[in-house]
Amino acid sequence: MYKRILLIFIIFSSLLIQPAILTADVSESDVLFLDKVEHDIFKFFINESNTQNGLIKDSSRPGAPCSVASCGFGLTALCIGVERGWISEEEAYKRALKMMVTFRDKVPHEHGYFYHFIDMRNCKRVWNCEVSSIDTALFFAGALFAGEYFKGTQVEQIANKLYERVEWTWLARNGLISMGYKPETGIFPYYWNSYNEAMILYALAIGSPTHPLPPSSWQAWKRPIAKYGEYELVYCSTGSLFVYQYSHCWIDFRELDDNGINWFENSIKATEANRQFCINNQEKYKTYGTDIWGLTASTGPRGYKGYGAKPGHPVHDGTICPYGALGSIVFTPELSISSMRYLYDNHKARIYKSYGFVDAFNIDKNWYSNECIGISMGSGIIMIENYRSGMVWKVFSRNQYLRRWLKLCFDMNSKKNKKQLI
Repeated sequence: MYKRILLIFIIFSSLLIQPAILTADVSESDVLFLDKVEHDIFKFFINESNTQNGLIKDSSRPGAPCSVASCGFGLTALCIGVERGWISEEEAYKRALKMMVTFRDKVPHEHGYFYHFIDMRNCKRVWNCEVSSIDTALFFAGALFAGEYFKGTQVEQIANKLYERVEWTWLARNGLISMGYKPETGIFPYYWNSYNEAMILYALAIGSPTHPLPPSSWQAWKRPIAKYGEYELVYCSTGSLFVYQYSHCWIDFRELDDNGINWFENSIKATEANRQFCINNQEKYKTYGTDIWGLTASTGPRGYKGYGAKPGHPVHDGTICPYGALGSIVFTPELSISSMRYLYDNHKARIYKSYGFVDAFNIDKNWYSNECIGISMGSGIIMIENYRSGMVWKVFSRNQYLRRWLKLCFDMNSKKNKKQLI
């Protein structure tokens, strides 16, 4: 009886948020399971934060520094928590404001761009890390989302001010943005010049009201096409699934036509190709299989690697990150849920902890990660929520800077694209 009452409450809550993808054929147990996983992930962004300054750790590992990208995902997770009733709006706002004030007053920056990792207590740069253009963008995606969610508040005001401070052109050459900068060596000679996770970076850079890149930058990066089996798509050279997920966490590409390319459908193909690659290699690695798939950047037996599948130049050794499949839930709902359920039902003792799934595991090498990574968990909670309600997409679609990018870079006379501005 209790489970049925809980299920009715969960489904009713989802209806209030206007479901976008969740369909009637999802079982009762699956709805409850998704709610559990999403809630467990949410706990990471609460428990692994500094209550004094709002910063969020890169991972659950003791002593881990703050990741600015993890903060962006965390700001979004706070708002999801409010919608789901896991945190009060007042408490979520206080936490978000605390973080925004810290980024405004204490976190070092270069021309508005932030360093990849900073100390959780004193906010200083750690590990001689780089100023990261993509991690800066992921922070601002979360910050602007939170500003939109807490409209008309200090959170929105500070988010906008920090965003307007970024000189996007500083790292740009010929319309392309460099991957980063170090004060010791200067601007990196490596650019976001082909399809990758940087769509969110270019969207925010072009949408800037103060130091924007020209609209032509959207077409400056290459869109290589390759085929793996029956799947033909615009691909990333690494083949990592997170590449096909991160920008979609905040931007709803479902009905957006980009000169004949639908990026949402492209990510569906990439996910299905990634799964097929795992199936085709299951005789080589015990970890891979019909329900264990999802090659993406993660920790592994020999450290962090950019694991990936074809099409592209795959790196793989039998290591699977559960968030590869989980983060693709909006693209392949049935396959992703089936994978999560299989992992939970058959490997729970080794790979499911208080914050949900651990970062990765490798059955062949009897290796199981003991930590959770903020950016992987962040994409997980956001994608589950977008699958269940579309809330993150809907809120972010109202942002004036996102809408400016759309108007500048897309044919808004198209009936499909017009829907993005409604």
